[in-house]
Amino acid sequence: MNELSFKIKNAIKKLFDVDFEPEITPAPKNTGADFSSNIAMKLAGILKRNPREVAELISQEFDDIKVEIAGPGFLNFTLSDAYFMGKIDNICNDFDSSVASDAYAGKTVICEFSDPNPFKVLHVGHLYTSIVGDSIARLFEYAGAKVIRANFGGDVGLHVGKTMWALMKSDMREFTIEDVAAKYVEGTRAYEEDEAAQAEIVDINKKVYEIAENDLHDSDLAKMYWQGRELSYRYFEDFYQRIGVKFDKYYPESTVAKRGLAEVKKGLEQGVYEMSDGAVVYRGDEKIGLHTRVFINKEGLPTYEAKDVGLIYTKWDDYRFDKSVVITGNDIIDYMKIVLASVSEMNPELPERTTHLTHGQVKLAGSVKMSSRKGNFLKAVDVLNMIGDELKSEYNSEDEKIVLGATKYAFLKYKMGGDIIFEPEESVKMTGNSGPYLLYAALRAKKVLEKVQNVDGTWAAELEDPERNLIKKVIQYKDVLAEAVTEMAPHKICSYLYELAQEFSRFYESCPVVGSEAEASRAKITTSYYKTMLHGLNLLGMIVPEEM
Repeated sequence: MNELSFKIKNAIKKLFDVDFEPEITPAPKNTGADFSSNIAMKLAGILKRNPREVAELISQEFDDIKVEIAGPGFLNFTLSDAYFMGKIDNICNDFDSSVASDAYAGKTVICEFSDPNPFKVLHVGHLYTSIVGDSIARLFEYAGAKVIRANFGGDVGLHVGKTMWALMKSDMREFTIEDVAAKYVEGTRAYEEDEAAQAEIVDINKKVYEIAENDLHDSDLAKMYWQGRELSYRYFEDFYQRIGVKFDKYYPESTVAKRGLAEVKKGLEQGVYEMSDGAVVYRGDEKIGLHTRVFINKEGLPTYEAKDVGLIYTKWDDYRFDKSVVITGNDIIDYMKIVLASVSEMNPELPERTTHLTHGQVKLAGSVKMSSRKGNFLKAVDVLNMIGDELKSEYNSEDEKIVLGATKYAFLKYKMGGDIIFEPEESVKMTGNSGPYLLYAALRAKKVLEKVQNVDGTWAAELEDPERNLIKKVIQYKDVLAEAVTEMAPHKICSYLYELAQEFSRFYESCPVVGSEAEASRAKITTSYYKTMLHGLNLLGMIVPEEM
């Protein structure tokens, strides 16, 4: 469609000396054409001419494409078999070049996602943002960018103080990540209900900052803190390895807190921030119509806001990024607007290069709002176990590739933004819009190609409709990729692959490959389809298994 749009645009410029972007759509099936455009009718109003007359003039500029005029001036374009065959030859011979993009060539993109806090257990939200963030990072890599996957987590802060208070009270010297999660809930409850406990937790919080900032290890509190932090990061790494996500850089909050304090204090001198009851605040209510937030509290400690300021500057120092993508839940949309607004008053270039993408909550059907603070959350590992149990029950399969494929696709197929209702039973179905369906659709093509004997590459004389339809879908892939990269939207890849798999199924049922007179040409079409499926699934972080 991009090629056709380019040709129409040049014809319009040549005929009418007008720069106009034509809209191209797949032609209605009853026309027998491949693509359609209403450009003549749009131009007619501008040129004050009859639309059919405009359409006739445009149609005469195409000597290599069949053009018919329908109704008041619709242009229907039919491409030749030779055109489609040439496209498939290119895809089969050099797939990478045929779909390549240089949209971010030479650019550095840092993708920050997942962002779990040490001293807490990974929940389903972390799983979701890990999967989506990795897929967006893969899209940027496809487009030529040097991508850094970054992970930011709170190894200091009030949540750590609450957890350490409960651990110290229990006198535990050896503990698991599950113990840590339980103690966080216990410490949170005490902080909210017991004034004496709250004061103790605030004091421990200060000490934890000193321990992390000065790398102290001697006290019982310090030993417990470092043990808990190491346990948390090891737990994170094990889980990320299981889901096939690897981070290039971890930014514990303790490593950016000092920088955040320094930048906020500079901003205070410049009038960006101001003092209020002993704390340093940003007047978001007055400046951007949101609300006031504290960046340095009365105890002189940096809040989450100041640490995020420090993170922005630290990422810039480390990578001089062209683009920074931060992926979080949509509960902190206003929070991030305020943080970025404050930084923009000091260094506007950094917020200009930063994009904040947000997503809703992941819920089980009928579930209430989940909270790690209350301890009623769905753990990330629970999701994988649910998928695994469903696969074993339905198909007696325990293939981890299928488990991951089902899980990733269950999240990625949705457009980012709203809440997601996670249904384990639906996510493992071999029919319908699911990960296992796509994996099987790719594997089926692989099995067909393994049986092909006629590989001389000779095309049949004429393409049949199911062949043309599958080819048209295959060659749309590059346009879909361009949209997915521009919009940072993995769900567009999902929608396309599902439609592509359906088209292949119709082709498979109508056009036998192995042993047919058109075996060679249909093998080429199948090869182009298979390569496209593998490429798209890879962008989603999915791997085709050997058997299903």
